[in-house]
Amino acid sequence: MAGRRRSDWALRAKSPSPGRPEVAWREDRRRFWTLIAAGQSSWDAAIGVGVSEAVGSRWFREAGGMPPSTLGRSSKPPSGRYLLFAEREEIALLRAQGCGVREVARRLRRAASTVSRELRRNAATRSGNLEYRATTAQWHAERAARRPKPAKLVTHPALRAYVQDRLAGAVVSPGGATVPGPAVPWKGRRHGPRQPRRWARGWSPQQISRRLRLDFPGDGAMRISHEAIYQSLYVQGRGALRRELTACLRTGRALRVPRARSRGRGKSHVAPEVLISQRPAEADDRAVPGHWEGDLILGLGSSAIGTLVERTTRFTMLLHLPRMPGHGEGTRVKNGPALAGHGAEAVRDAITRTITTLPEALRRSLTWDQGAEMTEHPRLRIDTGVQVYFCEPHSPWQRGTNENTNGLLRQYFPKGTDLSAHGADDLAAVAAALNGRPRKTLGWRTPAEALDEALRSAQAGVATTS
Repeated sequence: MAGRRRSDWALRAKSPSPGRPEVAWREDRRRFWTLIAAGQSSWDAAIGVGVSEAVGSRWFREAGGMPPSTLGRSSKPPSGRYLLFAEREEIALLRAQGCGVREVARRLRRAASTVSRELRRNAATRSGNLEYRATTAQWHAERAARRPKPAKLVTHPALRAYVQDRLAGAVVSPGGATVPGPAVPWKGRRHGPRQPRRWARGWSPQQISRRLRLDFPGDGAMRISHEAIYQSLYVQGRGALRRELTACLRTGRALRVPRARSRGRGKSHVAPEVLISQRPAEADDRAVPGHWEGDLILGLGSSAIGTLVERTTRFTMLLHLPRMPGHGEGTRVKNGPALAGHGAEAVRDAITRTITTLPEALRRSLTWDQGAEMTEHPRLRIDTGVQVYFCEPHSPWQRGTNENTNGLLRQYFPKGTDLSAHGADDLAAVAAALNGRPRKTLGWRTPAEALDEALRSAQAGVATTS
């Protein structure tokens, strides 16, 4: 009988429970997305709200990395005409205490008909009796209030074909032949930042959205926002576009990255007290030697050479960073040791070996960018006595001396070459050649001559003081 009410199903045989109604986790989900917006990972956010890590990962994955509109911080509260979950909990508590419908309505300041209708419509009947439970009642109410709206890409085949063709269309040579690209297997979550993308036309969702207005100026049905295209790719269950098409995006992501999480990524070793703004003023005016700038120059196959440049004399020292045993043998282990030779420990040891050959008067400070290779800077400061400072993000001009020197070094180590082929003797020879060049900024003296003069001045000052 199709017209039977839910309350008419009582007194039937007891049925097995389908599990805990999902509404019981609504507040947990809201707090979960609040923690995600603060920059926490899905595992940490799940622990913060008291659910398992697997549940938190599933919430994040099913939502495509973005909070549902009903759980976001900007979502509007429900209208006052609808009962809240807290009110349903109060109804269940008062009914368990034996209160009648009118007494419950009086305490909630609601109409008696509202409470009566709630008890009749949303009662739990799976146990075989009419029982009122707040979580089950909220579950029934939300299911009845659903107004499912299919995605526009589902209901408009022509629009869906246009979007998919611009996302995944083949790359064609000027002669008309299709150019095959690399095979990119679907991994379910996301592709790494350096894995090959699918060779498609490369149109972004925003380009597709804006181009529709030019290609179909008089057809209002051929309109879609770039946000709707992204949601069709990222959010599971929309069923409009295949999630494999995320391999055609420039980033290749299958999940969105929260903005707060991307801002704080990889910079946990840089505290405010080690920023370049805290560097002594004597390092800025180059009046006192002993303040250095450092960086890595990268080559083919994840090879690298470290550079150290003294700000006053422009004296350059090169760090030999050989590859560690096991590099290139088998598949690289994710989050494994940095076998390429320019990990944090390798860079720390190379700087320690090189800079400790200098007198203590020439070991005052070292300025670096915010790369992960300097995460061992506290240990470096202890081993060498050199104070380490970091530039602001995306500010290479704050290490102008080092950037200029790296440009000179590219004469010897061109881009796109394997830098691991050069041994320590080769680096020493290149450093000697660079330090033997006359420099205009030094009055046409060489960096070696300028450093020698600084050393003799320091020794004369020590002798005069003693």
